[in-house]
Amino acid sequence: MNNSTYNQLCRNMEILGLGQMVIHLDEISNFVTSNNLSFTEGLLRLSNYEVDFKEAKASRSMIKAAAFPFVKELKDYDFNFQPSVNQQEIQELCTLGFLERNENIVFLGPSGVGKTHLATSIGIAAAKKRTSTYFIKCHDLLQQLKKAKLENRLDVRLRHFCHYRLLIIDELGYLPIDKEDSNMFFQLIDMRYERKSTILTTNMNFNEWDGVFYDAVVANAILDRVLHHAHVISISGKSYRLKDHMKQGD
Repeated sequence: MNNSTYNQLCRNMEILGLGQMVIHLDEISNFVTSNNLSFTEGLLRLSNYEVDFKEAKASRSMIKAAAFPFVKELKDYDFNFQPSVNQQEIQELCTLGFLERNENIVFLGPSGVGKTHLATSIGIAAAKKRTSTYFIKCHDLLQQLKKAKLENRLDVRLRHFCHYRLLIIDELGYLPIDKEDSNMFFQLIDMRYERKSTILTTNMNFNEWDGVFYDAVVANAILDRVLHHAHVISISGKSYRLKDHMKQGD
């Protein structure tokens, strides 16, 4: 390939936004020549660099848009410290089959045992696959819905949260929920029921949900829809957050 042709090819790829192909052009050209590969094989290898780069960039954008409180994946979770968690079950959930079946996940356990970490890990796995995902604390969710109702745009806000293929609602039951909030929460869960997947983290046992929501009728209606197609992960044990401090004290 003469310099004029080579330079024009590079310019064309830059115009088309194929920066990774420009970077790896010499590498692949030499590889094709030394291994006697066809033009098609060389082009495939070169284009793979561009595809991998764009997919990684898209995944990073999806993770950022999901508003996770931190970026912690399953590999960062200490299953030895929390033996009540079935590692194989969590790994299976990270394969995202539950999304195809519109199933929910509920992480149940006391504060600090790693519920949010595991929920986030599954959410990141979904975002990496470019699945629309959003993380929000229950209190913040209800505040947004309450504000939207005051502005006569509750339906718009509910549809916004129903848009996400995976919605993660963190810390259900940590703060009291009044009648109005309970009804709005039910509307959201009902709209997503058997259509999209929702992950909930809570420190309240299911028989205590009557006390979380304003009345038993609403609580039971929410539970019925959440648990109908759900994986319930109960976690017991010591506070995951304090494990490093506990090690230092040994």
